[in-house]
Amino acid sequence: MSEIKGKIFAIKNFEIHDGDGLRTTVFLKGCPLRCRWCHNPEGLETKNLLAFYKDKCRSCGMCVRVCPSGAQTTADGVHVYDRSQCTACGACERVCPSGAIKIFGEEIGAAELVGRILPDRFFFDTTGGGITLSGGEPLLQPDFCKEVLMRAKIEGIGTAVDSCLCVSAEAVRAVMPYTDKFLVDVKCADSRLHERLTGVGNGRIIGNLALLCENNCRVEIRVPYIPDCNDDEMPAIAELLCDYKSCITAVKVLGYHNYAENKYTALGMNYPAADVRLPTADELSAARGFFSDKGFAVISD
Repeated sequence: MSEIKGKIFAIKNFEIHDGDGLRTTVFLKGCPLRCRWCHNPEGLETKNLLAFYKDKCRSCGMCVRVCPSGAQTTADGVHVYDRSQCTACGACERVCPSGAIKIFGEEIGAAELVGRILPDRFFFDTTGGGITLSGGEPLLQPDFCKEVLMRAKIEGIGTAVDSCLCVSAEAVRAVMPYTDKFLVDVKCADSRLHERLTGVGNGRIIGNLALLCENNCRVEIRVPYIPDCNDDEMPAIAELLCDYKSCITAVKVLGYHNYAENKYTALGMNYPAADVRLPTADELSAARGFFSDKGFAVISD
């Protein structure tokens, strides 16, 4: 029987924002949403993507010599990248001496992935940490997630799944027995606004949140605070979450940031949140107050 494989785009060690303790966070490819403020655009599609960081390029010509599709060329001694010809095969990334080229996308088996995180076991044991599956949306690859989480539990490693829950109920059920905590994004209470901001309504998300609570799962809610987008939704979200208070361990309000803008440029993508301003400290404090007033434990980012 062949090993279950999944598609990932990053593994980050010593993360402190993706669950309890120190985490190794694995980012899986593919997402059903298209949030304006998405900070992981490299995870939106399942296909491999090439990021070209122009400011790092030395125009050395190494990539030109190995590119099989003619996407990498030079003109008057200056490097030229034609994305329309690129197959994201990774040959250029392997020879680039300056880190100007990065391929986002790797197929990996569940056993190999867990083997990669085992060296971090000491930090998990001493901090109460573990592995977090994130994305993109990890539960678009439910069989792979289940296998990874199951293997992690066999090794005695804590597990968490960071999900928007815009997936099938079957995908959620598949990972429930092997997940210590779910980290769940709740972006809007109003389904029509949710659709305007993400491309999809929130009905499936709320249904899966109810499913988690019915099964006594531990859930940490993440609420992105995006000025002039969903900022007026905070009271309604807090009210909505009261129906699921029995399973919610804490609420974290995440202030919008624009750190990903350079990544969009490197991927040849337009930054959809270019006109979104950063939230103020007072705005974030007020937003947290709506949840603490409802009796939720509120944690800062």
